[in-house]
This record gives sequence, C-alpha cells and structure tokens, in this order.
Amino acid sequence: MSSTSAFSAFSAFSALAPYGWNEAWADEFAPYLSEGLLPGRVVRVDRGQCDVITADGIVRADTAFVTPHDPMRVVCTGDWVAVEPGGNPRYVRTYLPRRTAFVRSTSSKRSEGQILAANVDHAIVAVSLAVEVDLGRIERFLALAWESGAQPVVVLTKADLVPEAATLAHLVQDVETTAPGVPVLAVSAMGGDGLDVLVAVVGGGTSVLLGQSGAGKSTLANALLGEDVMDVRATRDADGKGRHTTTTRNLLALPTGGVLIDTPGLRGVGLWDAETGVGQVFSEIEELAARCRFHDCAHESEPGCAVLAAIASGELGERRLDSYRKLIRENQRIVAKTDARLRAEIRKDWKRKGAEGKAAMEAKRGRWG
Repeated sequence: MSSTSAFSAFSAFSALAPYGWNEAWADEFAPYLSEGLLPGRVVRVDRGQCDVITADGIVRADTAFVTPHDPMRVVCTGDWVAVEPGGNPRYVRTYLPRRTAFVRSTSSKRSEGQILAANVDHAIVAVSLAVEVDLGRIERFLALAWESGAQPVVVLTKADLVPEAATLAHLVQDVETTAPGVPVLAVSAMGGDGLDVLVAVVGGGTSVLLGQSGAGKSTLANALLGEDVMDVRATRDADGKGRHTTTTRNLLALPTGGVLIDTPGLRGVGLWDAETGVGQVFSEIEELAARCRFHDCAHESEPGCAVLAAIASGELGERRLDSYRKLIRENQRIVAKTDARLRAEIRKDWKRKGAEGKAAMEAKRGRWG
C-alpha cells in the first residue's frame, strides 16, 4: 500500500490519536480501507463481544470471526481491529499484527497461554507497601513483562503508609536489586507523591497496570485519570488492602497523554514460555553463569561454578538464586507441556490423514473389483 494511502488512513481517523493511532498503525490498516472496514481499538472484551473505540465513538462488536477456539488468537484489550461499518450485529473481521503481548499460563495443569493485553509499551507492576513486599512475586511479574516486549516499571503504591524516609528508601533499594534495569517508583495516589514521574512514564504510549488484588491499581488508575472512573471499595483494616471491583480489562485514554489498561487483580501469574524474560530478570546470574567452568553447570556443587562463588562471597543472595531456579524449572515444565501438546496434535493429524488415505484406497479397490 502506498504511503499516500497510509497517510489518508491516518488523517481520516485522526480522532483515534488519543488511543495510540499513528501513521504506523494507519499503514497496517490501509489494506482494509478498500473493503470498507473501519479501524478501532478494543477497550473491553466480554463474552465473545467487545467494545471498540472508533473515530465515531464506541461501538459494540462480535468477535466470532476471529478464531475463538484458540486463546492466543482471540481479540483482547489493546488490539487494533478492522470492524464492520454497520450491521446488527456488527463484527470484528480481524485484528492487526500485535507488536507486544502480555501472556500468562492459564493453569499449571494445562498447556495454554492466555493473552491479557496487546500492543503495550509499559507494563506497570503495582506492589502495595501496606503489606510485606514479596520479592519473588515481583520477579515473576517482571519475567512476564520482559517477555511481552514491553518495558517494565515497578510502582510501590501506598507509600504514605511508610512515614520514615529511610525505611521507604530501603524498600525501594531492595526492589531495585530485584529488578535490574527496571525503574522503581514509590507513589502515593492519595497524597500525590511520585505521581508526576509516573505520569511522564505513561504519557509515552500504552501502559498496562498489573498486580495482585488490593495492590492499589484502581486507586492509582483514578489518580492518573484525574477522576473516579474505577470503583474502589473501602480499605480493610486487617491488611490495609482496598477491595476494588475491576472484573475486566479496560482501556482508557489519559487526560495527560497516553493510554492505560487496567486489569483485575491477578491471583496466579504462571509463566508462559518466558525463558528470555526470566533471563532478563536475573541478568546478573546469567552473566555469572557465563563464567562457570562447565557450560551446562547447574550451580549446585560443580567445581568452578561462578554462581556459587558469588553466593559464597556475598555478591549474590541465596534467595535470588532460589527464585531463579524456581522460575527456570516452572518455565521448562510449561514448555515441555506445550511441546507435548503440539506433538499430540501432530500425531492426531497424521492418524486422521492416514485413515483418510486408507479409506480412499479401499474405495478405489472397491471400484476396481
């Protein structure tokens, strides 16, 4: 498609610019202009249907045309789609190629991935300071975030509950050690502390807000939006957690620029083929491992192990190595399950084709006989 056609697609639907529409997306969409389809971005998905923001406003569309049986290929929040200009019902015909995708394992007992958000530039991991910080869970979220292709950012919420500046600085430092290469921000959505830095971060594209239930995501989203869009229930006295009612992933344009996808609290964040992401989270261990005497060193008792030497010298903490081993093993299990599933599907396909071939041969013999 010519650059002129792409520019016309951009200018014709420039009302979508607050939601991330630009010339690059217009270029991707240009082939669908001749079919009379309209571009839009999915702001919410619910039971086979979705809300799509278009140049004319939000429309409701059915997603039945987009392989609903494959959880990795269903329409999700953040997708750019080609939607019919009218009809009842109205249908999404396809989604544009995703630039990034945040994916987790649906269950430890199954070998399927679940896509949570698409075309995300920043993955904001919200961690509440109202309770003890779980560094292992942060590492898990970061592995998925790095694997998605987005830039992770850790936001320590409810910073106003840590009145001592020295204590807060110590907590930030602990998380920074756990998250090499990742910005760590202490933020109080209630008091506004740290929000200006976060606003600058999210203003540069699309951000997805992730974390456990009660991490303060909805309060943080409301602070970024400048109004109470996301419902937040009263804070529990027992653990300091606000109980929000977010049940779906919602995409919202921010008044200061950028786009935010708020998500429900995630109880489980199983890895999904996240070897690269795990390596990024534990980059210092991977760098040490490259100096081990044996290339297949398991870092347990082998001579010349640079990782164990770092443990002995205090350069590397044992908790960090234990977490690395745990996530590596978990990722290997899910990859093995996926491979097994694919092999089973291939064998099933072979058997089906073999049966069809056998039936065809028998039919020919019957005709010849």
